[in-house]
Amino acid sequence: MKEQDEPVLASTNITPLQQIMASSAGALLTSLLVTPLDVVKIRLQAQSKPFTKGKCFVYCNGLMDHLCVCENGSSKAWYKAPPGRITGTVDAFVQIARNEGVRSLWSGLPPTLVMAIPATAIYFTCYDQLRDLLIHRMNNAETACLIAGATARLGSATLISPLELIRTKMQFRPLSYKELTQCIQMSVANEGWLSLWKGWGPTVLRDVPFSAMYWYNYELGKKWLCQRYNKLEPTFTISFTAGAMSGSIAAVVTLPFDVVKTRRQVELGELESLKNSPKRSSSTWKIMYRIISENGFQGLFAGLIPRLIKIAPACAIMISTYEFGKAFFRKLNNERQLKVL
Repeated sequence: MKEQDEPVLASTNITPLQQIMASSAGALLTSLLVTPLDVVKIRLQAQSKPFTKGKCFVYCNGLMDHLCVCENGSSKAWYKAPPGRITGTVDAFVQIARNEGVRSLWSGLPPTLVMAIPATAIYFTCYDQLRDLLIHRMNNAETACLIAGATARLGSATLISPLELIRTKMQFRPLSYKELTQCIQMSVANEGWLSLWKGWGPTVLRDVPFSAMYWYNYELGKKWLCQRYNKLEPTFTISFTAGAMSGSIAAVVTLPFDVVKTRRQVELGELESLKNSPKRSSSTWKIMYRIISENGFQGLFAGLIPRLIKIAPACAIMISTYEFGKAFFRKLNNERQLKVL
């Protein structure tokens, strides 16, 4: 059918405010469901290889990365030493809930919500608006999705980058807002306004290709599943499945840049927390070369399974909730129009 060959325009009968509400709901639900997985992962990592003073680790729940610096065997951020010997993932959930309370499974959630929700709302809303605009001007819908995905991620990453820098500085050591302001002013005075976008390069190298591939494969997968099950519009299950598959593919392809970004964050964190640490080049390509020299080519794909375990459900939950929210508002708007008529 012709309707199945043409993608449903996301903004049809949907206002930008409703798109923002749908994407915010998706970000909230994703954070609530995926955060406990990373809390458990960090506890298991710390048990097998305890974090020493000045050691950094990256906390990521599928939406945002957080750099944690350990002090005196623990951290001032979102890490606590395991209360007892943990034998596995299920046991970790049980012990954390029993000894520290169920809320401890969502450690680190507030800073995620503060930044992830506005960043996600900007990203998804921009993608839908750009995608619909490009589809009207281009003959190839999949290419329009690829360009819109890359452009939306580039824009959102650029807008959020200064906030990421501020958050990272506050994670390295306790800073009052006055001290933080002075630190930023000094950085701008010495290095210019571009200093607020430090770390933008590795983030863009990872996230822009991820976004382009994710949306391209998602739209293809969604269209194929709709045709296979004879659906005019994607169901929650179709969106969930297409989101998980496309997120997994993009996660595998962009993993080397994720490894580089993580290494760069950790090295800068240790340099900041331990002033006598030797300074090393933070160039993306030099870090990549150093990883290959130390660990071989396979070092660029370290952590593949943990990344897939987080990214696949996070992408699936986020996109299916977003699509469900848009369908809800579309139906609501149609009912309102019928009442007016």
